[in-house]
Amino acid sequence: MARRGGGHLGGERADLGDAGEDRVAQRRRRRDHTGATPVFVDSDESGNLDPALVEKAIEDQVQSGAHVAAVVPVDLLGKVADHARVGAVGARHGVPVLVDAAESLGARRAGRPAGADGLAAVVSFNGNKIMTTSGGGALLCDDPDMAARTRYLATQARQPVVHYEHVDVGYNYRMSNLLAALGRAQLERLPSMLERRRGWRRRYAQLFADVEGVTLFGDPDGRDAPAGEDHDNFWLTSVIVDGEVAGWGADDLRTHLAEADIEARPLWKPMHLQPVFAGCPSYVNGTSERLFRTGLSLPSGSALTDDQFARVQNHVLTFLEGKSS
Repeated sequence: MARRGGGHLGGERADLGDAGEDRVAQRRRRRDHTGATPVFVDSDESGNLDPALVEKAIEDQVQSGAHVAAVVPVDLLGKVADHARVGAVGARHGVPVLVDAAESLGARRAGRPAGADGLAAVVSFNGNKIMTTSGGGALLCDDPDMAARTRYLATQARQPVVHYEHVDVGYNYRMSNLLAALGRAQLERLPSMLERRRGWRRRYAQLFADVEGVTLFGDPDGRDAPAGEDHDNFWLTSVIVDGEVAGWGADDLRTHLAEADIEARPLWKPMHLQPVFAGCPSYVNGTSERLFRTGLSLPSGSALTDDQFARVQNHVLTFLEGKSS
């Protein structure tokens, strides 16, 4: 919607986005609806788009004759990407930046809230996000013409006549009043839900503080920052396991927790490894593949109770004690 609402239509083009973020269906639809060919660019150690590699990818695509229509950085797991650097790269090459802030609502970087960068940004209200309307999301932009065009496309692109008349292909992407009311109630609770997840992040930091070979993914994350200062939104707390140092791997812990009916998941599978995108251009440095191999996301929900977290903690401790004996 941001691409079409911004007037980027037709012709051969490439969209540059994170290799490390797994949002397969959305990227497939963007290819189908806009004709764009996704070009995947790897991450830096934060898990977010590598600005230096983005520049290399743009230069290479332009040299090959492609028109680069947009750069689409993702704020991975609630950490706002380095949009100042990514935006500067885009500006040097005349390429707009459309920010995927689906996971970062409530986070801040360099004094700016998530979703404040780029030509436009999108946030998600999917059921697995911190605040939810059960599905859908929102487009954020400063351009009133772009906002009006997006609303038009999202409401079936109907012409202002008494019968159904269409000169553009539109979508039925409206949010119902009932779900919008749910979202407004959730928005009022967002600060408290962020603080709940910040608390889990601190507890996990203490839990793994003395475990050799294990680091909290995303540090520095602002978990101890005063109110109003830069911080992630702590959507998911994940660890990175160096198996050679720890003597065990991320999947060993995942399996142990699964046997206790506790869900933990690997970090996102890199987009350039997804079968549906086989053959799409990619610029990789190995970072996203390593994070996928060594990373594990742990229970982090706002609705998690103290007793439930204690159960998770006890099973992690049991696992660690077994590996150290």
